[in-house]
Amino acid sequence: NLLHREPESCRQIRLDTPVLSNEDFAKIRHVHRPGFKSMTIPIFFPAEEGAEGLRKALDGLCEAADRVIKKGHNILILSDRGVDKENAAIPALLAVSCLHHHLIRQGTRTKVSILLESGEPREVHHYALLLGYGVSAVNPYLAFETLDDMIQQGLLRGVTHAKAVKNYIKA
Repeated sequence: NLLHREPESCRQIRLDTPVLSNEDFAKIRHVHRPGFKSMTIPIFFPAEEGAEGLRKALDGLCEAADRVIKKGHNILILSDRGVDKENAAIPALLAVSCLHHHLIRQGTRTKVSILLESGEPREVHHYALLLGYGVSAVNPYLAFETLDDMIQQGLLRGVTHAKAVKNYIKA
């Protein structure tokens, strides 16, 4: 069970693992429990703007987080879904660490959890760094899409999507 109800004063969402399947991540994104309110904030910028666009996007990320926290959201989901040839992703670790330290300076870090939906993390070290810089959970959607492609191409025989995802998360 992904959600666990705590006494009124210390509500928490308890996770068995910090790496979440698409299905478990969707449960958190659409959580309908008192005391929890999530908001997705995109982490990409116009590719043609280069380094200046990246800097502006990081400033915008911090401003967006401040706005949604003021509106009562306490689960911030940073997402690079939507990246295309015009929009480049802010590197996940940069986005997470920038937001984490901004929220510390604002005095609001303890009010929110930061989750990441990204195609970037693949290796154990990636997850370790993200967790170390303040992410509570990661949904590596591209890794799961890659597993699905491998199953369809016959590279992973006799393995279902659910089993492949479970094995990836366990590993």
